Amino acid sequence: MGDRALLLEVDSADQVAALDQLLRQRVSGRASSGSATASEIVEVVPAARTLLVRTRDVPSAALWEALGALVRGGVVGGSVVGGGVVGGGLDAEQPNPAATVLGAGAGSGPGSAAGSGAEADAGRGAGSGAAADLPVEIPVRYDGADLGEVAALTGLGVAELIAAHTDSVWRAAFAGFAPGFAYLTGGDPRLAVPRRTHPRTEIPSGAVGLAGEYCGIYPRRSPGGWQLIGRTDAVLWDERRDPPALLTPGTLVRFVAVRDGR
Repeated sequence: MGDRALLLEVDSADQVAALDQLLRQRVSGRASSGSATASEIVEVVPAARTLLVRTRDVPSAALWEALGALVRGGVVGGSVVGGGVVGGGLDAEQPNPAATVLGAGAGSGPGSAAGSGAEADAGRGAGSGAAADLPVEIPVRYDGADLGEVAALTGLGVAELIAAHTDSVWRAAFAGFAPGFAYLTGGDPRLAVPRRTHPRTEIPSGAVGLAGEYCGIYPRRSPGGWQLIGRTDAVLWDERRDPPALLTPGTLVRFVAVRDGR
């Protein structure tokens, strides 16, 4: 990528999600907003604590300033990095350039209503395929090898644990580890549990696991250290599908408890 990218560094996965939603909304709406700066953006790639913004050419000063304003305006402790240089020192006294340059409108920012919720969800899709407005439903048989241990760690009964997992609307924050694996956030905070002390050498395809604040589904058989609570027959990765990944960044997910595959 060289000098054709900027890296936004923030403090939490929630902040990444907010910026990701906002930028995808602005990029998808660039035709109507007439924003030349938004048209510089080719792709937005979220990760655990960073958001990579790929550009068509060397990022303009206006784009630097617009992204810096988004970070300053709604993300505590964030910074903009490009070519190894931290984009600090931007003029905090001037009016929010993001509203003008990215067509964000008055009061917009990662923490505002315009940058989250249904309006932002409708604008997903830059660089990763459009995510559905409604949650993708994943059927799960809650018979995982660690279900009892997770219940003990959380202080919940098994039925309560399943209810907490299925009552949440999760969001695919970013992808990684293996093709089709999405790190899901936004679940019930009571479900946060540590990884296993001793990872397994083999986990079956479709296993649903928890680790820290995340939930994930193993798209294929592989080693892993997450706490397994169930399994699904959903196909997470299919090269014949467009996009191949069932869960792309921004996709909403709801788990549905089933028995015997029904």
